[in-house]
Amino acid sequence: MRGHLIVFEGLDQSGKQTQAERLRDRLTALDHKVRLVSFPDYNTHIGDELARALAGEREYSAEVMQLLYVANRYEWRAALQQMLADGWFVVSDRYTASSVAYGEAFGLDAAWLTDVQRFLPSPSATVMLDIAPETAVTRKSVDRDRYERDLTLQARVRDSYHRLATRDGWLLLNGERSKDEIAEEVFTHLASRLGLQ
Repeated sequence: MRGHLIVFEGLDQSGKQTQAERLRDRLTALDHKVRLVSFPDYNTHIGDELARALAGEREYSAEVMQLLYVANRYEWRAALQQMLADGWFVVSDRYTASSVAYGEAFGLDAAWLTDVQRFLPSPSATVMLDIAPETAVTRKSVDRDRYERDLTLQARVRDSYHRLATRDGWLLLNGERSKDEIAEEVFTHLASRLGLQ
């Protein structure tokens, strides 16, 4: 049986990692094989370059930054394909939609950003945790990278995510609520969509 790729998207501090971990734990308790991944993966050479750029040590154009993010995901392509073929649930903190949302916020073409990622495995479901940019600041006030500090940019990213969330396979949730409430709604939706037991 083919596995499922389940993706959490949204602004930084929207609760993606927390909800991804909760879903992993719940699926594991149901005896499913589960792998939690997160993008960007800063443990690769490309990921290290991204970390340096986000810290302000490198200067790249918006196009180059998004191509680095995309390349970082392609580093995982074979592993993702194998896990899905072997029936695993892969729960991802960010994935392809992040490049579309952030790239579009920088004025890049959404169709190009989608097309360049077309050979990556497609998600079975994407959950967007929606918060206001101002909420992100209250949840993390120090050590914010250059993207996180730009609230005008974050507002544009949020608008792009809202457009993406109208697509089939997306669930848009209010991320300003309690963690438990969100986790329950996520699981209920996925149980219905994917036939989880």
